[in-house]
Amino acid sequence: MAKISAENRELFNAKIEPYKEQIKLSLDKEKNILNLISKDNTGVAYKKLLLAEDMIFIATIWMTINNLSVELLDTKNNDALNDARKTLYKAVIYLEDVVSNIIDCQYSEIEDKVETISNVPLEKRFYLVKKLGLAIRLLIDAFGENTKWKWSFVELQGRFTTVAKNMIDMKQACKDYFDPRSSDYDNTVFYIRLILKLLDQSATQYRDRYELSTHRLDDMRAAINYLLALRRLQLLINLKDEAEDVKKKAIVWKEKMEADHKRGIAS
Repeated sequence: MAKISAENRELFNAKIEPYKEQIKLSLDKEKNILNLISKDNTGVAYKKLLLAEDMIFIATIWMTINNLSVELLDTKNNDALNDARKTLYKAVIYLEDVVSNIIDCQYSEIEDKVETISNVPLEKRFYLVKKLGLAIRLLIDAFGENTKWKWSFVELQGRFTTVAKNMIDMKQACKDYFDPRSSDYDNTVFYIRLILKLLDQSATQYRDRYELSTHRLDDMRAAINYLLALRRLQLLINLKDEAEDVKKKAIVWKEKMEADHKRGIAS
């Protein structure tokens, strides 16, 4: 890597100063909201949705700082990228606080949690999910293929998948999905399709992490749980053949996991 000139370093520092100030203001806002929550539990779920949005915003600023580093200094700013990574985890955690981190469950198990954000339109929830998904994708791309965080991102993406699934009112969605006259028809169809894709993706990624990296049983169990959640959703929208295929796959994966454990390959 070429030596960074003092002039370029000075230019970089000047360029990022407004961004760092914006991050400080946003983090101060986060502290104020958390302080309000500690004193008054009214509307906590809505406040945490706002906090999640703010964390996505902060993460994009950190990634902008990295982009400036690449442009002006010809090198990635790993500190900025790591701060973006931590901030996106915070966004996911705030959403988990609202709708839980349960991968595979009946909707009735989380219905009371989803009810706490009933006044948030489906379109706005879908937009938030898409923003978070895009931010995670941009972060992974910025780190590059050979990052040490490669397998860690499986967890970040998996937890994102879970909250994306849990944020939708599945009882209402199953009605709107089959009703072209519903004002939420398009958003529901696209949202459900996204969840189907994410569940399949997370199952595969956890399976890969198990096979190629950790050999940990909890990773394989997570992979199977994502398959089961996928099957549950497929049954709700009458994708019976696809659900049967996923069921068979889950059985094969479970049998392999148990066989690996017996042979001492997995722990």
